[in-house]
Amino acid sequence: MAILSDKWIREAATTRGMIEPFVESQRRDGVISYGLSSFGYDARVADEFKIFTNIDNAIVDPKNFADTSFVDRQTDVCVIPPNSFALARTVEYFRVPEDVLVICLGKSTYARCGIIVNVTPLEPGWEGHVTLEFSNTTPLPAKIYANEGACQFLFLAGNERPEVTYADRAGKYMGQRGVTLPRL
Repeated sequence: MAILSDKWIREAATTRGMIEPFVESQRRDGVISYGLSSFGYDARVADEFKIFTNIDNAIVDPKNFADTSFVDRQTDVCVIPPNSFALARTVEYFRVPEDVLVICLGKSTYARCGIIVNVTPLEPGWEGHVTLEFSNTTPLPAKIYANEGACQFLFLAGNERPEVTYADRAGKYMGQRGVTLPRL
């Protein structure tokens, strides 16, 4: 597998709609950076958040996740309680080519503050808004800024198209829009 460059990402985004909306170059003017970088794309977090709460003392169960475990907020700044987490989504909608694997990594600006973005793959043939999980590992409340950089995506070229893509197997998160909770 080879990591794909800014030239390849730009071409795939602009001619094949791989990333929409697409920002041609890094934006940094007083914001956490986002846009095309040398070997990746820094995506923004949208202003829709699901902040974890334990008000109902629910059990966290990935097979039966209670929607009541979250408080929904649409805001420019999300405050995550200490030692808690929030779900959000990317501003960008992704369409992953069938011979590419994409890896989502957290940005160091947030990591240096104890805010971790979950590492997750975007499989060949998948498309949708990426649901992001922000973990606040600190004993203090932590801020997430909407419409600013949240994570970086790295694009890895496979040696060929896999026998079965995410789209071929009708994956449960295919075409997701908005913040998507766990599905079984």
